Amino acid sequence: MGVAGKALELKAEKVAIIDRWKGGPGKIQLFRVAGEEGLKLIPPIIYLRSVTLRREIPGAIIKGRRIKSIAIEEPPNTTSNMEKFKNACSEFFEIPIISQSEVLEGKYDASMKIFTDNAGYLIVTFILLPEKIETGPRMKISHLIWETNHAG
Repeated sequence: MGVAGKALELKAEKVAIIDRWKGGPGKIQLFRVAGEEGLKLIPPIIYLRSVTLRREIPGAIIKGRRIKSIAIEEPPNTTSNMEKFKNACSEFFEIPIISQSEVLEGKYDASMKIFTDNAGYLIVTFILLPEKIETGPRMKISHLIWETNHAG
């Protein structure tokens, strides 16, 4: 049974497939389960340059904390690519986008933070709230493919 068959069996609406590259996560593809048609690719295809796992981030693991709610933190300085990616993540994972002030209100257990590093790479990481401790994983994105007719 393939991924599409298993998704139908589990009555899943969406599937994320993470391909490996050189021993670590290399590509993330997002799909919507389209019944008998199988899986429909939802852009973007996410190519990862590197991933820092939770266990590799000092102080990231806080025992006994369960994350039950998450939101995407509105980036203060945004590019069109970052904006498009933020909206795609919000729509696919069905999580809200919140302002910097809403982060402080304490309605969410964690936030997904999207920003660019000094080299211009898009970085996605997860922050434990209200402590504002990076909990990971931290993903450095090499590039995004927005055309869904791309073979991968």
